[in-house]
Parts: sequence; C-alpha cells; structure tokens
Amino acid sequence: MTTKAIHSNAAGHEAGIGLVQEQVITFDHSFNLVSGKALAGFQLAFETYGSLNAEKSNAVLICHALNASHHVAGQRTDTPADIGWWDNMVGPGKPVDTNVFFVIGVNNLGSCFGSTGPTSLNPLTGEPYGGDFPVVTVEDWVHAQAQLADALGIKRFAAVMGGSLGGMQAMQWAISYPKRLAHAVVIASTPRLSAQNIAFNEVARRAIITDPDFCDGHFYKENKIPKRGLAVARMIGHITYLSDDDMAQKFGRSLRKREDYSYDFGVDFEIESYLRYQGEKFSSYFDANSYLLITKALDYFDPSLKTQGNLAHAFARVESEFLVVSFSTDWRFPPERSHEIVTALMQNNRRVVYAEIDAPHGHDAFLMDDPKYHELVRHYFQRVAHAIR
Repeated sequence: MTTKAIHSNAAGHEAGIGLVQEQVITFDHSFNLVSGKALAGFQLAFETYGSLNAEKSNAVLICHALNASHHVAGQRTDTPADIGWWDNMVGPGKPVDTNVFFVIGVNNLGSCFGSTGPTSLNPLTGEPYGGDFPVVTVEDWVHAQAQLADALGIKRFAAVMGGSLGGMQAMQWAISYPKRLAHAVVIASTPRLSAQNIAFNEVARRAIITDPDFCDGHFYKENKIPKRGLAVARMIGHITYLSDDDMAQKFGRSLRKREDYSYDFGVDFEIESYLRYQGEKFSSYFDANSYLLITKALDYFDPSLKTQGNLAHAFARVESEFLVVSFSTDWRFPPERSHEIVTALMQNNRRVVYAEIDAPHGHDAFLMDDPKYHELVRHYFQRVAHAIR
C-alpha cells in the first residue's frame, strides 16, 4: 500500500486568498515515467485556495507554464511583490471564483519550486540529482497530479485549466483521464510545437549546456551556477513571449540613458537593457537543469504521435467540454494551432467554446487583464458552477 504524508511549510492560510500556505505531499512508491525510467519516490509542492465542498465536486486544477510554480494566487508573505502569477484570474469574485471553487496549484516534477527535481537528493547517491534527473513529460506531470487528486479525495475535477504549457496539461488530462474531468480550459496553447518553437528551445538549451559553469548538470557540488547561459536562454524565450507591436510600443528604438550610440558592445537600446535585466533576474532564482527538462517536455508533447499524426483520433476518448482561447498577436502559439484543437474536438462531437482575443501582448496575453478575455473566462466558469449546482 502506498503511504502518503502531507505537511506544510508555511504559517498562515486565511479564508479566500490573502496569505496562502504551501503544502508538500510525499509519495514513497516507485513512479514510472514515460521514458522508461522511474523515480523511487517523489514529492509535490502545492497550494489550495477556497474550500472543497462536501461532494468534492468543485475542484479546479490550475497547471503552470514553463517558469511559473504552484503559487497561483495570493501572497505567501507580507511582501507585496510575492504575489501569485495568476492572481488577476483566481480569487474571490475573480473569473475563477474561489468563493465557488476549490482551486489547486501544483508544482510539476522536475521544476525547482518544491517538487522533486534536479535539486532534490537522489536516494541512490545521497547527492542532488543534477544532470542525472530523468527526462519528464506532460503525461508524467498529469499522472503525478492525478495521484495528488487521489490523496485529496478528488475523483473528478470540475475543470483543469492552464495557459501555454499549462494548456497542454489540460489537454492531456482530457485524454488520459476522460472520466475524471468535466471541463478543460486551454489558453494560448498548441497540440504540438512547430519546428521553429523546438529550434528556439534548442538554442536556449545550448546556451545553458555550453556555459563553462554547467559541469554536465552537476554544478551544485562544484558550487557554481551557469548564470550566463541561463540568462541568455531566458532572453531568447522572453523574445518569443512578446509581440512585435508590443515591443515596438514599449521600447521602439529608444536609447538607454544616452542621446547617441556608444559604438561599442554595451547597452545602447532600452530593449537590450530590458532583456539583460530579465535574463539576470531569472538566472538568480531558476534552476538551469529544470529549464532543460521543462523545454524538453514542451518539445515532446504531441498527443497525435500515437495516432499517426491524427489529432482527432488522439481526442477520441475525450468526454469533457472545452474552452479554447487564443490571442491574435501570439506568434509562438498562434490561433491556427488552437483551430486544430477545436477542429479535432468537433470531429469527435465534443462541446467546445472557442474565442480568439484581439490583444496586442503576444503570447503573454494569457497573463494580462484584458477585459474581454477575463469576462469570457468568468462566464465560462459560471457555466461550470451552474453544472455543479
């Protein structure tokens, strides 16, 4: 029998959002991965918001994207900056209303915010996994999340929701656990990465791997951090999250604290300063091995791989309803990719609501406060709540 232990790492959990409490659940059984490898045991860090009803029918799982975590909403400390990454979407009276829903945010395996990952101790060596941590996939994450749901007594989610890589997880939930999901909310996502997207990820990974301080992923015991490579990887990724129009409006060709070019390789333009700042900040808190793992999970996601490229066949077992949202200026995961998802669902006679939001922010629009977008999500979750009642 599997033994599970739940404990908390913080003090204070107020009703609603406010201050929130991180929790950690430990599974001591072997966990088989898609790659054929296994973890001897693992833990998941998570947070919850709102209250689970008596029937345990109002649970909503929020899946995070590449560099985010289980800290979806509220604050873990009194520091105003320590706010959840989707706090504008999740909370009392917000589109995903925690007065109605019990919302769960989970940190994925391989990440660096509390769940088992490269910084965790390998039970076989007593040292951090580092570069020896096995490659994980979206399917692995979903199976781990399902075990957390089991531990919490949740047999069926009212909805699984996510943007970008989180949307991939929502799709995988609908495929892997069709009877455990009523609604899948897929935002700014794609059924598979294009060659261009894989190329961006590979350049980012090479920036990390070729950093002299990477040490084949075992930089922890060398007391080093491949900050330069990780910063460049983040700069590459950040460019893909913004639209050309958004970058032009924010930065244009404005010079940084100067009136003429410096004619050297320092910072001349505001956009250069911005990207360097984002890269340096990211490299101070994110783990390089986790970045490699998560970008690989992105690359490998393709539900149609097992159906010879036929996405409709991949969705054949899906029973949930879907909300699919894309953004007009998202060139990383453009609306055409969402159209593929909608078409495949319709070919299976699934109920699906689709919207393309005209927003200037590019891929990052799913994190913004666009009123049309938020009202759409609000109305959809009102439907979900009505079905529960």
